[in-house]
Amino acid sequence: MDTLEEKNPWTTLNTTEVYDNAWIQVQHRNVLTPSGKPGIYGVVHFKHIAVGIIPIDEEGNTWLVGQYRYPLGRYSWEIPEGGCPEGTDILETAQRELREETGLLAGYWEKILECDVSNSVSDETAVLYLARDLIQGPPAPEDTEDLRLRKVPVEAAIGMVMQGEIRDSLSVMGLLAVAKKMRLP
Repeated sequence: MDTLEEKNPWTTLNTTEVYDNAWIQVQHRNVLTPSGKPGIYGVVHFKHIAVGIIPIDEEGNTWLVGQYRYPLGRYSWEIPEGGCPEGTDILETAQRELREETGLLAGYWEKILECDVSNSVSDETAVLYLARDLIQGPPAPEDTEDLRLRKVPVEAAIGMVMQGEIRDSLSVMGLLAVAKKMRLP
């Protein structure tokens, strides 16, 4: 690999914590830009790894979770997803999130994608799984969740991505990865 790509052209002069809670920390950094001029940078540190799950049954259906997303001020249809606290097993978190949000248990799990969610302002990473061999049970959402479930053919969910009806980044990436894996149009 080219060493120029690996070299950090930014210099951090100092960092000030602006905000901190159980999920995120916001930092203000005074920096020298790659051109050597003084500048600022805001960084959001995520204390959880994002996990997303695409459950697919034997008939080729998947489950979408609908909920109102406060920061966006609108309703959003998404794959089942949640946050994995640092030091917690990511697969176990994915299994818990799938069970809580949909009531589903899966006998087969496959990691299909790892990604950086919004790397211009945050260090949030995500891991996405495909889940199969499903058994339906009752969902048990958290107190902060008011969820609706929708069982749809996976091709329809991919169509919702392509039509802009599903915009959540984990859902878009995960469903498109599944489309490629399954060789769907």
